[in-house]
Amino acid sequence: MPGLINAMEGFCVIGIVIATGYVAARMRIGGPSAQMVLNRFSFFVSSPCLMFAILSKQPLGDIFHPSLLVAFLSAAGVGAVFLILNSMFFHMKAPDATIGALNSLYLNSNNIGLPVATYILGNPALVAPILVMQQALFTPIGLTVLDVTTKGKVSVKEVLKQPLHQPLLIGSLGGIAISAISAHAGYFVVPDFLYDPIDMIGDSAVPMILMAFGMSLRGTKPLQEKGDRPAIFTVAILKNIVMPIIAFLLSYFVMGFRGAELYGCVVLAALPTGQNVYNYAARYNVGLTFARDGILMSTMTSPVFIALIAFLLS
Repeated sequence: MPGLINAMEGFCVIGIVIATGYVAARMRIGGPSAQMVLNRFSFFVSSPCLMFAILSKQPLGDIFHPSLLVAFLSAAGVGAVFLILNSMFFHMKAPDATIGALNSLYLNSNNIGLPVATYILGNPALVAPILVMQQALFTPIGLTVLDVTTKGKVSVKEVLKQPLHQPLLIGSLGGIAISAISAHAGYFVVPDFLYDPIDMIGDSAVPMILMAFGMSLRGTKPLQEKGDRPAIFTVAILKNIVMPIIAFLLSYFVMGFRGAELYGCVVLAALPTGQNVYNYAARYNVGLTFARDGILMSTMTSPVFIALIAFLLS
């Protein structure tokens, strides 16, 4: 039970940082472009540094744990379900549907995932496979779709060079490469005077993303777009209910996980939608209110389901 309380405290921390961004926007601190500056700096600079700093010190065995398959299939499953429901009921355009799919499958693996993995599961390295999967697979695919659909054309050349446009992927792959080299060498090969500034810059990513999200709440009321409400509620249900159920079924019946491994897979699947999705929506200026409201709804309801999972499986 103390671990569960600590996890709830993690949600409180996130809420305070979001509220700080909201208050800063209300007081016009930073001017009208502050939100855009925070979004762009976190996207191009801080977040890649964060991925590099985390993954470069993770053993490859933790990064490519078998639970990665559970995380991939459960996330891909709910993303596909949203796209099917969109084609049947919501009829969103491709960029907005992409944001909806990302809202359904993208886990908040950093600022909520790390404290949950630490305080409830007792092992922060459990989020490493999710970090790799999202940054190396789902993020490039989602941003590629956003790139080509917002430009109004699909180019094979653009798709092939898209990974070069993704700082998050570059930072992640760089971290994995350093991890492999360090494992072969028997020591961490990056000297402190190079690693420390990267780690320091990376530490700014989560606060900037959260404060930018809080700034987006100023002058707006959640769920005011009536046409988006069914899709927003669908996203929250897929993310916080359906995805953990899929993860449980895959972990228990397919992978044969029991005990801590089973518990960890299901709890991590119940993490709310990552604020990164709003960052991506802002980057391409599509589905901003949809992304914001979906994240907010998922974040508000996720603690309830994590608590329920902890009660049933811990």
